[in-house]
Amino acid sequence: MIKESKACGFSADETAQFEWSKLKGMRDAYVKRLNGIYEQNLKNDNVVYLQDTASFVDTHTVKVVLDDDTEVSIKAKKIRSRWAPSTTDGDPRWRAGTNSDGFFDIKKQPRKVAVVGACYVAVEFADMFHALGTETHLFIRHDTFLRTFVPVIQEKVTAEDSKGVGSVEVDTLLWSFGRAPELDKLNLSVTKVAQTGNGHIRLDKYQNTNIDNIYALGDVCDRGYELTPVAIAADRRLADRLLGGQEDAHLDYSNIPSVVFSHPTVDSLGLTEPAARQIFDDENIKVCNFSFTAMYYSMLEQEEKGPTSCKLVCVGKEEEVVGTHILGIGSDEILQGFGVAIKMATTKADFERCVVIHPTSAGELVTMK
Repeated sequence: MIKESKACGFSADETAQFEWSKLKGMRDAYVKRLNGIYEQNLKNDNVVYLQDTASFVDTHTVKVVLDDDTEVSIKAKKIRSRWAPSTTDGDPRWRAGTNSDGFFDIKKQPRKVAVVGACYVAVEFADMFHALGTETHLFIRHDTFLRTFVPVIQEKVTAEDSKGVGSVEVDTLLWSFGRAPELDKLNLSVTKVAQTGNGHIRLDKYQNTNIDNIYALGDVCDRGYELTPVAIAADRRLADRLLGGQEDAHLDYSNIPSVVFSHPTVDSLGLTEPAARQIFDDENIKVCNFSFTAMYYSMLEQEEKGPTSCKLVCVGKEEEVVGTHILGIGSDEILQGFGVAIKMATTKADFERCVVIHPTSAGELVTMK
C-alpha cells in the first residue's frame, strides 16, 4: 500500500525497514493472550482441561500422560476424537527444514526460502515470504511444473521433473504438503472405530463413528474439509444434539466457503464448473464469467494493477446459483455475504434484483451476464 499510494499523490518512502523479530514477538504475544482467554473461559465454565495427547484404554476410557509423567485416566459416556497434526520427525530427510507449525519459530527473516507443497498453507506462507522481500521458491507436485521431488539433508532441495534434475540453495526449507490424522497415538484399535483407507475416521452426517459413544470432529473426519471453522461448526451442532435436545442437529457440509489468503485472495464456494457438469446435464448448466480491474487500482500504472475475476455456476431453468468463485482484492470479505445467499438456494434472478452498491467489486456479482 505504501508503494501504491504514490499513484494517489502521496510521497511515500519505500525503503522503510521491516523487523521480522518484532512481527514474530507481536504475533507470539497475541497468540499467548488469545490462548489465555480460551483457557480462562474453560475455567469459568468449570471445565478440566488437560493439554496433551490422549489415547484410548477402552471404548469408555482415555488416558493422558502429562509433562510430569503423571497419568490421568478419564471415563466418559461420550468421547470425541479431534485431529492432531502429524509431524515430520520420523523421516531424517524432513529434519533439513521445518513445517508450517515452525514458521514463526524462524528467528531471522530468510534471504532465500523453499516452500514444498501446493496446499492452502504452502501458498499462503510462500506469499507472505515473497511479500516481505524473501526470494521464494514454491515446489509443487502433480500436474504443474513438478511431478516428483526428492529432498536431501542440509539446506538444499533437489527436484526432478520431465526435464531432468535441478537444485536450489536456500536459507530455509519449509515443508507444507498437507497433513494426516495422527491416529497412531490414539490406540484406536482397542475401540474398533472404523477408518477409511487413507487413515481418516469414517462417519455419518451426525459425526457418529460406528461405536455408539464415540464421535469425531475436525480434520480427522472423512468429510474432506480441513478447516478450523468447519470443525467448530460441527462441534457446536454435535453439542446441540447430545446436550441441547436438538435431535436432528448436524452440520450440512454442502456449500462451505473457503479462502486462500494469498495476494490477492482466492475464494470458492459450492460446485466448480467441472463438478457441476459431472452432476447435471450440460444443457442445464449456465456459467457467468467476468474479469475486471478493481477501482482501487484505477490510478496505478497498468503493470501494477491486480486482477479480479468472478464466476457463477448456475443450474436448471430457475438458474439456482450452485457455485461462486472469486479471485481479487477483498474477495474474502465479499464471499461471506454471498455464502449466506447461496445456502438459501439463491437464483441468478435474485442476484439481479439486488441494487448494486457502486463503486464496489462485490457489485459486479449481481450484474454478471
